[in-house]
Amino acid sequence: MPSPKAQKIDLNSDYPCPCGRRGRLMPIVLTEAFGCNKCQQIFVVEDNGHAIEQLSTTYPYKRSWHWTGSRWSKAYPRIRDSYLPVALLIIVVVFVVGLFLAPKLQKETYIIIGFIMGAVAALMLIVLMYWLAYRR
Repeated sequence: MPSPKAQKIDLNSDYPCPCGRRGRLMPIVLTEAFGCNKCQQIFVVEDNGHAIEQLSTTYPYKRSWHWTGSRWSKAYPRIRDSYLPVALLIIVVVFVVGLFLAPKLQKETYIIIGFIMGAVAALMLIVLMYWLAYRR
């Protein structure tokens, strides 16, 4: 079983494309770069040969990956990759703080607030299931 640690990238080998298009990264002669035969992207070797970085990208931030021996793993995971759990946590904290800070309310008001919180929780569960099913 390959180790999950980053391995040094061999400039004379070919690798699978990290973009997920089933292409192969082939070394570009006389450079420290690779080119994909499917998506035509160019990747430069960075971090003393332990990571590749996508050159021509439409993303606002540069994307980079480490080679683990069998697959690519993201070198710098960003908060954007986990925005849904952070958003769910913020919503839950707001509801809990709102309940503790609310003045003494009537029983019917608590039932309505409980119903609204249940509906929001069900909606968040559906969004979470959708996100888990369709994320890349």
